[in-house]
Amino acid sequence: METQWENFKQNLGVWEGSFTKISPMGEVLESNPSILTLAPEENDQVRLSLSRYGTGDMSEPPVRELTQVYQSLGRHLLFFDDGCFSKGNMQMAPFSEFYSEFGFVNADRRLRFVQQFDKEGLFNGLTLIREKRAETTAPEQPQLILEQLLGKWVGQAYTLYPDLRPPESFSTTLIVKRINEQQVEQQLNFYNQTLTSTASVYNHRLEFEQGSQKMRLLLLPGGGSSLVPLQLKNRQSFLVETGWLIEPTKRKRLIRSYDNEGRWVSATLVIEEKMA
Repeated sequence: METQWENFKQNLGVWEGSFTKISPMGEVLESNPSILTLAPEENDQVRLSLSRYGTGDMSEPPVRELTQVYQSLGRHLLFFDDGCFSKGNMQMAPFSEFYSEFGFVNADRRLRFVQQFDKEGLFNGLTLIREKRAETTAPEQPQLILEQLLGKWVGQAYTLYPDLRPPESFSTTLIVKRINEQQVEQQLNFYNQTLTSTASVYNHRLEFEQGSQKMRLLLLPGGGSSLVPLQLKNRQSFLVETGWLIEPTKRKRLIRSYDNEGRWVSATLVIEEKMA
């Protein structure tokens, strides 16, 4: 297994893309071009340079620029062997804003998400960041649709812990099927457990309403998906998740889990293939 720093460096390069604001209901609000550079420096440091432009093109000066030099990684951030990462609050606290960031890497493309919650714990939208390496022609995945997720997915999950205890790996099976035009059923099997849930379908949005925690799955441009609680509640464990359909039969998911005291406890990467 590579070190966290070596995993981070799989993201090195010049990445051209866009920052797209998505409403809580999944509507595209606005999109801004961007260029992000992660460049190696002396003494094994990495320099991040980000330029974000207006809603037009990159012919005008950037409206926002950021430069930062990294020589180590914070405890709120974990990288997997393939360069994918999970970042966010170490602790969910009442009356405080909360965010989670996820990044996927696949050859010359990246897909990143920033999920945002307000001080009341309400989900108030996300930023979707679609990027490709400069001077490459790596195609972007189209808008994700429900039909692409239907079927049986068999995968392997890899869990990392912020206290750096040994990682864990386990197999998973996910079955997604339509009950009717307005509902789908999802059955997840892992660690000899089976979790079944039902969602109502609203175009590119699925609403899971079982139990005390309502969840929303947004199907997004670029083959992405975002799963969040509609509201974070005190003394209730929760997870936030994103996914990326990188091929018609291959998908990656990143999951960030919190316990009932609001503490971040783990990050999990699932790599799964569609069997039927």
